Amino acid sequence: MNKFDLVCKEFQIPCEKIYKDGLRTRVNFALYKNNGEISYAMFKDKVKITDFDTSFICDEIREFMPKLLKALDEVLKDKLFEIRFFKSFYTLNVLLLYHKDIKEFKIENYYEKLSKLTNLKLNLIMQSRKQRISYPSDILEHFSNGIKYEFNDECFIQPSLSMNENMLEFAKSCLKDKKCDDLLELYCGYGNFTLALAPFFKKVFATELSKKNVTFLNKNCKLNNVNNIFTARLKDSEVKDAFNKVRTFNRLKDLNLDDFCFSHILIDPPRCGLGECVNLVKNYDNIIYISCNPLTAKIDLEKLYKTHELKRFVLFDQFINSEHLECGFYLERKKDDRA
Repeated sequence: MNKFDLVCKEFQIPCEKIYKDGLRTRVNFALYKNNGEISYAMFKDKVKITDFDTSFICDEIREFMPKLLKALDEVLKDKLFEIRFFKSFYTLNVLLLYHKDIKEFKIENYYEKLSKLTNLKLNLIMQSRKQRISYPSDILEHFSNGIKYEFNDECFIQPSLSMNENMLEFAKSCLKDKKCDDLLELYCGYGNFTLALAPFFKKVFATELSKKNVTFLNKNCKLNNVNNIFTARLKDSEVKDAFNKVRTFNRLKDLNLDDFCFSHILIDPPRCGLGECVNLVKNYDNIIYISCNPLTAKIDLEKLYKTHELKRFVLFDQFINSEHLECGFYLERKKDDRA
């Protein structure tokens, strides 16, 4: 039984659609060194392998990879142990990770040569323990759904930005023919879903623990002249405490949560799922749940089924040639559970 059938068996309604072939635009490689030669490596059963299929990677990264290895001189190869690639609509970030001091490294000396190896705008980044340098910057510029995004590789980025388009379309389709007042979004990141869904709502309250992500979300709101998104740097348990008036937060001093009338909640939690935050989520009539782990999503949904009905279920394959899948769910409060 393939991974799609295995996941589909776990839920109460048939899978509406399976989105396949999400070529990776974010990918990491270990390195294998032998007699001065260097190769990309991946781990299989905890063993490094250098002979692997690269068809799961987007064309721009796949074509750049061998050119980069050929261009690395002995200084760049010295104590280099990992290379990470991040491709957006406009930009390619290449991150070189080292086991050495890099603070005096003249990164700009290598930039001109490497930038000629791609048609994308290249950012070169070097990182070691507590040290990070970049040239000319580390900002990824992306364009989607008429929205301009900026973020960097320290933000959470979907593994496949082409598959991310399908995820955004799914989320927007859940709003069709629905009364949309305000949206609560947990785990909002740099605003991937937030900005795409904001036009459907009067106001959006978006929360995220990562300071870096919140900074980029606020910047992206300004870039796109979006004025109905309100942000706060809070983890999910703090959001729950704020709504339950268990605690007051200085980070919410300029916001009155009672001014919002939430008709929808969107959640894209980490692999561990919602945990106790499921008790907050079930308070909302309409739930859009994006999951990167079907196992924890099933646990969360079994709790939500007491108050909500699962209306839609889709699968997103961002990890071709692996067992990993991401899911999209839409739930509505049961009519007999409405106040």
